[in-house]
Amino acid sequence: MTKIAIFDYGAGNIFSLKNSFQRQGADVDVISGFTDGDGCAICEDSAKKFDGLLLPGVGNFDPAMNAISKDDLIAYVDNTVPVLGICLGMEMFFAKSQEGVQQGLCILDGEVVSLPNTIKVPHMGWNNLHIRSDDSRLLDGIRDDSWVYFVHSYMARPLAQSSDIITSESDYNGILIPASIEYKNYFGTQFHPEKSGL
Repeated sequence: MTKIAIFDYGAGNIFSLKNSFQRQGADVDVISGFTDGDGCAICEDSAKKFDGLLLPGVGNFDPAMNAISKDDLIAYVDNTVPVLGICLGMEMFFAKSQEGVQQGLCILDGEVVSLPNTIKVPHMGWNNLHIRSDDSRLLDGIRDDSWVYFVHSYMARPLAQSSDIITSESDYNGILIPASIEYKNYFGTQFHPEKSGL
């Protein structure tokens, strides 16, 4: 059975996400940190315990970043544990966000920017995926043009030289939104897979 840890940074519907993955047969725990109360690393035991880590997708950038330590996360993951960031969780992979002033995890080159005020914000509802990568591990088995559910006011803007991390996009009223990204063992979706039936 796949064992998944959901990182709780104090916002979002953790239990809805947990129930979604449990319905798919996963064993899911909610964790609030990567160290014990004395500040001692528990990464070794945790990495053996979990097959993947989820950064959930509801909340605000600064409080989420204040709840997580980049160094602890990197040590916990150790380039082997897959990490899935959903919406805000994916945005945290980047260096900074216009939503806040805190530094992001700096795992990916680029920033997170506000959706333009020329379109309805937040972007809330169903849009289809345009899959850009034939060898996407995250989207394996997902049909091009599939419909997925979005709820967001910000979007990722990878640096031009890093644009190959984008594995799918969605057209929202003429604005191309990076809908999913992949980099090493880091995966992200701007859409909510738990609400999309994927």
